[in-house]
Amino acid sequence: MALVTMKELLDQAKMKHGAVGAFSVGNLEMVKGAVKAAEDMNTPIILQIAEVRLPHSPLALMAPMMVEAAKKSSVDIAVHLDHGKTLDVLHQALEYGFTSIMMDGSTLPFEENIEKTLQAADLAKKYGATLEAELGLVGGSEDGSVDEGIRCTNPEDAKVFLKRTEVDALAVAIGNAHGNYPVAPRLAFDVLGAIGKITDAPLVLHGGTGITPEDFRIAISLGIRKINIATASFDSLTREAIKYLGSEGKHDYFGLNEAMVKGVYDNVTQHIRIFNCAEPL
Repeated sequence: MALVTMKELLDQAKMKHGAVGAFSVGNLEMVKGAVKAAEDMNTPIILQIAEVRLPHSPLALMAPMMVEAAKKSSVDIAVHLDHGKTLDVLHQALEYGFTSIMMDGSTLPFEENIEKTLQAADLAKKYGATLEAELGLVGGSEDGSVDEGIRCTNPEDAKVFLKRTEVDALAVAIGNAHGNYPVAPRLAFDVLGAIGKITDAPLVLHGGTGITPEDFRIAISLGIRKINIATASFDSLTREAIKYLGSEGKHDYFGLNEAMVKGVYDNVTQHIRIFNCAEPL
């Protein structure tokens, strides 16, 4: 298949009444595991990396690997810069061939968020890329360094924001948070439903790790078309690495490589089954 825009995958997900999984990656093994899962499940996915991850996983190294993996895949894959905070990093990602970017102005005042999003929209258009934005405040953070709290998206604000920015996808806050939840969250499906009634724009659910399969399905039925999974993949990779290194016998890089790939593969496969909404839970 091919490297595609995220908008193409969101449109497909809408037609199928499902959601496309957006899986964060941080090294070679994560890219391999996610792509292998997508191919074996014959399901398109989004490969993504957040700006906050770049100190550990430099864009100059990750971007070419992610883009090339998408191009060589037997299924369609979009490559996305998640939680972009600066136009400079968004521009770098587009130059490397990313087909989608997110401008995250969620911590900014409403008008400033719109202004930054419009600047990102101009940039995305030059490259024919998909643009995602965020309104409201998803809890936690991608790297666990800060927690700005949770502020649910106001449906009326969403209506104005979408009309003025015309973004391709909108990340909403409905009680979801990045990282591991102490207990399964209680999502504000009433808020999500109200937003879904005022727009046809694909909605995005961040902080997918720890949300129950049943709640994923409900969110999808109310208009969620992209679901982000990061922590679950990092945790699954780590568990498989620990398991391998704790096993008897000789250990080497190649065995460790296979263990880390398996960790990500298992997690991505599990979530694809849920997001496709094709199999009973």
